[in-house]
Amino acid sequence: MVKHTEPDQSLIKMPSLRAVKSFVAAAKYQNFTRAAEALCVTQAAISRQIRELETYLGAELFTRAGRAVELTAAGSIFYDAAQLSFVNIAQAAERIRSNNAGKRVLTLCCSPAFSAMWLAHRLPSFFSANPDVDLNLITTQNFLSMEPGVRPDIFITKMAKIRAGYRSLPMFHDVIYPVCTPRYLDQHPELSNLEGLRDSVLLNLSPYGRSQVAEHVDWGVWLAFHDIDIETRAHDSPHFFNANDYNMLVQMVLNHQGVALGWNHLVGHLVAQGLLVRPVEQEVVHKESLHYLTFSEDKEDDEACCRLRDWLMQQF
Repeated sequence: MVKHTEPDQSLIKMPSLRAVKSFVAAAKYQNFTRAAEALCVTQAAISRQIRELETYLGAELFTRAGRAVELTAAGSIFYDAAQLSFVNIAQAAERIRSNNAGKRVLTLCCSPAFSAMWLAHRLPSFFSANPDVDLNLITTQNFLSMEPGVRPDIFITKMAKIRAGYRSLPMFHDVIYPVCTPRYLDQHPELSNLEGLRDSVLLNLSPYGRSQVAEHVDWGVWLAFHDIDIETRAHDSPHFFNANDYNMLVQMVLNHQGVALGWNHLVGHLVAQGLLVRPVEQEVVHKESLHYLTFSEDKEDDEACCRLRDWLMQQF
């Protein structure tokens, strides 16, 4: 007698994955036309799939506002679950594809400044030594609140504890000193002492968006370490420029526009190349805090991931 498998009610009751994919795209772009372009289908197809899904769920998922759409309360609930599920499916599929292709895809997460100024010019050496590894890089300033389903293999941060399931390895302290170009220093010899530095064009890293950093060092803090009060700047001093984009500040320095504070691990190679100089010898070493390499404990036996971890540690 043939034994028949009982119907799987959980699978039977699942909505159409095609409809769910259309819904996720529409929710992401808040526009049916853009969702259709992203999925290479027609807008009519997106609208039809959304109607079918709403009929199946018995609830409206969007409110229409002109050409745009907004999620309803029910739509928000469904989007949170659906988007996370698709991220997990996509990541699993990518891992399988990369393994079958003989390539491993590893995900590294760090700050934009670290990626642009420390990592970018070192990556060729990693790729030449590891041709079987592809790298997926995620940059953020908000390491504690990432998109659902994103689980990097390695973080580079100033936080000893990011989330459960990771182990942190200490790397280095911050060493911070003023930097400018040789040409700018020649044009402004007053920069060779702290008082002249205080009264110069200062390019300052603002604290906005840096709440997860254990400490924030700006010109006021740095000068205070050397017993100079920034509030005593001369009234006719040139401009004091604030920005929370460190890459922009360094680019302004390289364009001879002023003096910025340089984090040694980010600008040390520019100083070594002679593109930047230190107008004064003073520096601040933050011995109370460290940068960490935070490694997923699930990858302790992953040979390719361990290679990336070891390569990063060796660079320091």
